[in-house]
Amino acid sequence: QVQVEESGGGSVQPGGSLRLSCIASSQFFTRCGMGWYRQPPGKDRELVSIISSGGTTTYEDSVKGRFTISQDVSRDTVYLQMDALKTEDTAVYFCAAEFRAGGCAPGPVRPNYWGQGTQVTVSS
Repeated sequence: QVQVEESGGGSVQPGGSLRLSCIASSQFFTRCGMGWYRQPPGKDRELVSIISSGGTTTYEDSVKGRFTISQDVSRDTVYLQMDALKTEDTAVYFCAAEFRAGGCAPGPVRPNYWGQGTQVTVSS
């Protein structure tokens, strides 16, 4: 009923750029927000950036000023532009989405649907 599909991972040298894309759609539920989490090797999954359906954005402190999240509502797509990449950005990046029946509750986006993940490797 809800499909979440990521694309755009890969390998890049430090200082380089990558753009991730994610499409998430549903015929039955309202999309409340979408975003990205990541799981570095040997660590827990962490928030990277979230954008609500109304356009409110949140960023994890270490990516502020380097990553930019945006959305194209007409295409059910969210993008993560990652610039000035660092080795510590290496992780599996997961697209996350919140879809609800009957509308969205106030407050932060609470993802309940996840993509399978895409690998981002930053290495010289």
